[in-house]
Amino acid sequence: MLSLGEMNGDPRSTRTTLGTLGLVLLLLGGFALLPRIFTPKQPGAVGLEAPDFTLEVVANSGALGDGLAGKKTLSLSDLRGSAVLLDFWATWCQPCRAEAPIVDQVSRRWRDKGVVVVGVNTDSPDQGDPHDFALTHGLTYPIVHDQEGTASRVYEVDSLPTLVVVSRTGKITAVRTGITEDAELERLIRKALL
Repeated sequence: MLSLGEMNGDPRSTRTTLGTLGLVLLLLGGFALLPRIFTPKQPGAVGLEAPDFTLEVVANSGALGDGLAGKKTLSLSDLRGSAVLLDFWATWCQPCRAEAPIVDQVSRRWRDKGVVVVGVNTDSPDQGDPHDFALTHGLTYPIVHDQEGTASRVYEVDSLPTLVVVSRTGKITAVRTGITEDAELERLIRKALL
């Protein structure tokens, strides 16, 4: 429906209408992306061998347990025989900040039951300090720094947070993007221990 100004050829009315239409389309596009941001992701990697990586340990290396405590670098292959929860995150990511205490509680509960939680921080050097973040927020699980994006690329991480669950035999059993609740993490870990 045209306004009176548009019928009379007033360019200000046309610009206002086009601007409003553009804003509405932009908002609709943003709402269309929300399910992608907060919906669990199950890519084709599930069932495949988890790609190995070697990254610098920047926090809580003592939580790696016997034989690995105090290591300066960690390879996923070092953890073979344990179920592993990889938590890809960044200090600037608000959903990651919300999920970190959940991941820490899961780590504490499962640490003595054959599960290793590893935080894979993706910050570049100018974005944040994962060691300081872990210390400030009381995180107790080991954190490695993927500042070059090596692990993120091989796991095809395209949004944060992303959780990857690896079985004792080294197979990917689940991938989740967005905040994953405690009960869902428990279910995924139990499945990885089978």
